[in-house]
Amino acid sequence: MATTTPFLTKSIHLLHKIRITSSNFFKASSLSISTPIPSARSCAKLDTFKASGPGGQHRNKRESAVRIKHLPTGVIAQAVEDRSQHMNRASALARLRTQLALKVRNKVDLDSYSPPLELLCILPLASTIRGSECGPQIGPKNPKFVLGMQALLDLIFAVEGSVSEAAKLLGLSTGALSRLILSDDSLRMAVNELRASKGMKPLK
Repeated sequence: MATTTPFLTKSIHLLHKIRITSSNFFKASSLSISTPIPSARSCAKLDTFKASGPGGQHRNKRESAVRIKHLPTGVIAQAVEDRSQHMNRASALARLRTQLALKVRNKVDLDSYSPPLELLCILPLASTIRGSECGPQIGPKNPKFVLGMQALLDLIFAVEGSVSEAAKLLGLSTGALSRLILSDDSLRMAVNELRASKGMKPLK
C-alpha cells in the first residue's frame, strides 16, 4: 500500500522554495535549497510505493518509488529507477520543478520588464544586460537552470512566441537566444509548441 507524506511550498512561482516536511530529507542533496517551514501552506503530497517491473528481487521489498503531486496545478512527477527512496525523492522533486517551470506561467509586464536574476544567469555572456554579478553562464546540466528556464518561458509567452522580441528585451541577437532555447530539449519543445499554436515556424 502506498504511503503519503505532505510537503510544503510557499509559492508555485518560486520553484526553489519547494520544501519537504521530513527533517532528514535532502540533508546531503545539492537540490535542497530551502529548509522546511512548518507554517507554510501544504500544497503538494508525496506518495511512496513499490515499483513494479525489472530490477531484481530487492526492488519491491521496500516502498522506494516516489510520486509527488503538486495540488494547485495537478502536476505529477515520479521516480522509480533507484532502490534508494532518498535518491528517488531527489529525482522526483527535480522533475517536479522542471514540470512546473514548463507548465506554470507567471504574468509579465512588458512595459516595465526587467529580467530576474535567475534568467540573467542562464543568458550567454554576449547579452548586453548581463552584469558581472551573474557569474559564469548556468547551463542546462545545472539544477538552477530550471529557474531561469521558467523566467524565460514567462517572457516568451508574454511576447506570444516571438524569439526576436524576447531577444531585444534580453540584450541578445535572435540567433543567440535561439541557440539558448535549443540547448535544452524541454525548453525547445515548450517554445515550439507555443509557436505552433501561433502559426509560427519551429526553431531548429
